[in-house]
Amino acid sequence: MHSRQTIAAVIAIAAASITSTSTFAADVADLYKGRTITIAIPYGPGGTYDKYGSTFARHLGKHIPGKPNVIVQHRPGAGGAKAMNYTYNVARKDGTFGIVPLDAAVVNQLIRPDKMKYDANKFQWLGSSNQTNSVLVVRSDTGVKSIQDMKNIEIIGANSGRFNSGYMNPKLAMGLLGLKGRMVTGYKGSSRSILAIEQGEAQMSSFNWLTWDSKVPHWFEGKNPFARALLQNGTEKDPALPNVPMLADLVQEKDKPLVAFIASMGPIGRGITMPPGVPKHVIKALRKAYDHMNADPAFEAELKKRRLRLIASSGEKIQAIVRDALKSSSPEVIKRVRKVIFGGAS
Repeated sequence: MHSRQTIAAVIAIAAASITSTSTFAADVADLYKGRTITIAIPYGPGGTYDKYGSTFARHLGKHIPGKPNVIVQHRPGAGGAKAMNYTYNVARKDGTFGIVPLDAAVVNQLIRPDKMKYDANKFQWLGSSNQTNSVLVVRSDTGVKSIQDMKNIEIIGANSGRFNSGYMNPKLAMGLLGLKGRMVTGYKGSSRSILAIEQGEAQMSSFNWLTWDSKVPHWFEGKNPFARALLQNGTEKDPALPNVPMLADLVQEKDKPLVAFIASMGPIGRGITMPPGVPKHVIKALRKAYDHMNADPAFEAELKKRRLRLIASSGEKIQAIVRDALKSSSPEVIKRVRKVIFGGAS
């Protein structure tokens, strides 16, 4: 009798679970049927944030119950801070507004808390489709052929603002290695910064290698290339750049924790996150849809066509990376990084 009761209880629990799952699926389908999801891009059009985001928009909707329309919305400003703050504090919390987040989301929160009005761990991360290193590129006609040459030749860099990896990585390298240079901000996205280098307004910038390779591959061709990749920062070398030195290998031992802290940006990569407040069952459905998109051959084919890589990570994995990075960053490291990059400004 006891075993029959146990079996009946198991069946009842299983049935309840199936009913609950079906109800959630129906709820999500009802939520999204005939509606539109907006994905914010924190920079202007043309960069890898935009390219990944627009590719997400073309493929994600078909994997979400209810098959909503998905569009992108460019929200540039303050190096991406405006879009991040808007998504966290102002945007709809019903699952119809998300963002391709800054890879510097965690770092920004800790070293610029006065500007970053969010808690990165309370964002609800759906997943990522790439991982990135920051790669410093310099025009060849500057006379700079190696990173050591920047100790004697001052270089002007172009970037959008002080809150992104393309600003912080060069500034960190300059401070730790004694390099000459200054960064000019205000360029709206990587395309404008690259144009500034082509036109001679600037001689250097730092983006992930995919940005350089997809936008200006001709810069690096031939015996006398227009520009050279001189330095990279990340958790490990980019497979396309085996001969470009890592910042961590050039700094003193006492400075390696600072480099590792900034390098934590890379694994967040290019993906989507939703603001806090979106119901958990909706996030569960969106994470499942994002995983299915990453596994979709049509999605991968379009990325390849656009010269973009697919290195897939689940929402749960990215959430754990963000949580661990926030927990493991000591006040001393944050203080030193802030001083090197921003001159002590908070």
